[in-house]
Amino acid sequence: MQISEIADLDRHPIAHPDFGAACHSELNRAGVLVLSDFIRPGALAAMRAEAVAVADKAYFCTQQHSVYLTPPDATFPSEHPKNCLVQSSKGCICDDEIAAASPMRALYDAAVFRDFIRFVTGQAELHPYADPLSSINIHYANRGQELGWHFDNSSFAITFLIQKPDAGSRFEYIRDLRDADSGEMNFDGVGALLDGDVKPDVLAIEPGGLVLFRGRNSIHRVSPNESDRTRILAVLAYNSEPGIELSESARKTFYGRLS
Repeated sequence: MQISEIADLDRHPIAHPDFGAACHSELNRAGVLVLSDFIRPGALAAMRAEAVAVADKAYFCTQQHSVYLTPPDATFPSEHPKNCLVQSSKGCICDDEIAAASPMRALYDAAVFRDFIRFVTGQAELHPYADPLSSINIHYANRGQELGWHFDNSSFAITFLIQKPDAGSRFEYIRDLRDADSGEMNFDGVGALLDGDVKPDVLAIEPGGLVLFRGRNSIHRVSPNESDRTRILAVLAYNSEPGIELSESARKTFYGRLS
């Protein structure tokens, strides 16, 4: 497929400087950018068919982790927000299982799309992962599976929903709850969220919508799937420098293998 067959470039003219500037401004203002119906219906149907066809190869795991995605810190009690554990559970298909002719790969590799993402996010360069697993992933969440509260290590994430469940799986977030660059972790704010004293925002996401999210300082989660319809999400990942691999420990944890 050509990029024009995958993305609705009439509605979202990503090659036009004025459109890119508006998207850049919105991402900086809100910390999130949603381009509804970015993926054309035919391409979305092809992506869904591909994701369903390879679902039996997905690596499923359940993990306990802190919201900071850091190892336990013995200088704080176990119930402290720094150490408090939440649960994430999902399945994952890796880049090497994405077909060469997949519309997901065509979109990921398209120069006009990469240039748009680079401009909107303010990156000087964007490169694929050097390892064979990490550039394009498909995530699956069956009934009861969720993504626990956390801050991202990366400055931004690119996703689009392929299949929406019938209930649950809400993307919830609080913008700028910490300032990682200054070292302000805001334990009190995180603790209030974990205790249920703070109500998060909910981001409305529909299949085919492209989402750019700055999650390094904005805590977020995906609530448990409350239906028998699997949530299917595509994740596109780039690096600011060439030759970067996801660490072996991370690959083993998230994918169950190194290559």
